[in-house]
Amino acid sequence: MIRAFSSDLFELPLPQGHRFPMAKYRLLRDRLLADGVLDRTQVEDPPAASDSDLLQVHEAAYVSAVTSGRLSRQEVRALGFPWSPRLVERSRRSVGASIEAARSALRLGASVNLAGGTHHAFADRASGYCVFNDVAVALRVLQCEQKVRRALVVDCDVHQGDGTAAIFEDEPSVFTLSLHGRKNFPFRKQTSDLDIALEDGTGDDTYLEALTGALDQGLRHDPDIVAYVAGADPHEGDRLGRLALTKTGLRQRDTLVFEAARARGLPVFVVMAGGYGREVEDTVDIHATTVTELVRRWGGPLSAPLHDPIAAGATR
Repeated sequence: MIRAFSSDLFELPLPQGHRFPMAKYRLLRDRLLADGVLDRTQVEDPPAASDSDLLQVHEAAYVSAVTSGRLSRQEVRALGFPWSPRLVERSRRSVGASIEAARSALRLGASVNLAGGTHHAFADRASGYCVFNDVAVALRVLQCEQKVRRALVVDCDVHQGDGTAAIFEDEPSVFTLSLHGRKNFPFRKQTSDLDIALEDGTGDDTYLEALTGALDQGLRHDPDIVAYVAGADPHEGDRLGRLALTKTGLRQRDTLVFEAARARGLPVFVVMAGGYGREVEDTVDIHATTVTELVRRWGGPLSAPLHDPIAAGATR
């Protein structure tokens, strides 16, 4: 059975009218439990990421500034959230959730962080609602623990994973793949190992064709684990998306990623990333479908154990 990690109990207080849909995390967990996709024994509150964890990726001065509330006005503006002690706690818990999801994926085949996907965070700065880069930290922690050697990041959020691309720019052991809107935020793109920039209005067929080719190329990297950044914001009803995928198309997107990993015996951990639907229920629907498709494939015992490249003494 897969494990899910939820940090919605550590909700970030936001000013009235703020456009970030913080409630979606609580609504997502409630939906998955109410629909029986997950039961309560599968959902855990994550530990907070430690300084040691964060320093695998982030600069010490930046971690200290976030923790102590010494971010400049310009840095707070780039983040898009006001600083508070709850911001620090929430951010550490979200990173902790991805670390635990990654570890669980190695044991169980798949796992999910019901938040996360903070891919705009750089080693030394926040950006676009992202304080710490949870996927980058999780992968670095696994590498430090010698549990994986190589990793593939499949980023399907509508906004380029610029922070992740920059963090791993000179790191051949992590292949970064990003499918995103060409004209969308961030307006100054970074260089992923593979960037697929899509035009406004791109629909299901074009998107899925591009993803199929991108997955083939990324999997040639021969990863030991796949980190899937499953944004809901390519949806046609997303306020910040500018693409035109249907809910059916997004389900097919998830299926492509999961089937490609499953066929190769690769563990997958999933993070939710962005979603800014005009109706929050649409965003929750899309995130819940991603988790449902994950459970459909990995909800029960695997028929065979996953390949362990470290125990097998494989070299790459």
